[in-house]
Amino acid sequence: MRTYGVIMAGGGGTRFWPLSRKDLPKQLLNLTGKDLMVNETIDRLEGNVEKEDIFVVTNVTQADLMLEATAGRVSADHVLAEPAARNTAACIGYAAMEILKKYGDGVMCILPSDHYIKKTEAYKKVIADAIRVAAETEALVTIGIQPTFPSTGYGYICHDDTKNNDCYYSVKRFVEKPDLQKAKEYILSGEYLWNSGMFVWKASVIMKYFQKLLPDVYDCLTKIGEAMNTEQEKAVINEVYPNIPKISIDYGIMEQADKVLVLEGDFGWSDVGSWDALEALYDKDDHGNITYGEQIHIDTHDCIIYAKSKLVTTIGLDNVVVVETEDAVLVCDKNRAQEVRKIVEALEDSNKPQYL
Repeated sequence: MRTYGVIMAGGGGTRFWPLSRKDLPKQLLNLTGKDLMVNETIDRLEGNVEKEDIFVVTNVTQADLMLEATAGRVSADHVLAEPAARNTAACIGYAAMEILKKYGDGVMCILPSDHYIKKTEAYKKVIADAIRVAAETEALVTIGIQPTFPSTGYGYICHDDTKNNDCYYSVKRFVEKPDLQKAKEYILSGEYLWNSGMFVWKASVIMKYFQKLLPDVYDCLTKIGEAMNTEQEKAVINEVYPNIPKISIDYGIMEQADKVLVLEGDFGWSDVGSWDALEALYDKDDHGNITYGEQIHIDTHDCIIYAKSKLVTTIGLDNVVVVETEDAVLVCDKNRAQEVRKIVEALEDSNKPQYL
């Protein structure tokens, strides 16, 4: 059975404004100093997925940029453009239908395009194990991250006590982002992992779950599938896709499915969700600062300062994020970096599309 890589790359990355914009979202940025985030994700599949079996699902507004960015890594006809953003269930279902109708059943490795992995070889080992488990079972397989602190920003996966085949646990339930006290309890119990949003399963298996648990989504996917390999394919996708119910794969299927397995990952993972996540990517200086670009700092501690085009200077700052781009500057408390998306919402409300 073939193994396919499916990279979800349609998000906007609003918490990385002002660097991330609608026409240049986070997955198309080079935040690590090595390569674009989407390309790093693709390259990590080497050894587990053949290059010709990798797909990228993106938004139609980003498709041209994605084609340019991934040229030489992903075939042009494997860059699937969503005509409308309908959340992860639609994205994954579209890719599953594409694979089933055009290439036959296979194991899908579904990965976000904008995660950071420090220990590549350890990551590849977990992915290989997940592929094997998915191929040998009819289960939905996910990868949970060994928690390193009581995070209130991640969802959690509760699993049973027994590790089967020295490889995976059965999932008891998924838990939404907890408060600090609950997060501490989860860590102490040893039964919880962070929810990474990485999934591995057969295309045929996930489609059966769509039919059972999300019949409205399944009906739309079926219409699209019936048009695949015909002259009407693009027109049907453009007509049907915007009407697919907007729901996440976690809420729509994972939380309700009757056979979910989780493998534990300990490979230096970060979802790079907001500016404070750069602490996982860069070393701090002697004052606890993470800096990028031309800068001079006096009495500045525990800050994240990103300068794209201008000299940035600071005096007497503590625990602050400063981001400078050609047309905008962000200054915020580092503890509130998750709220940067509110700036994007305010810009939309203020009718300032030039900054989006």
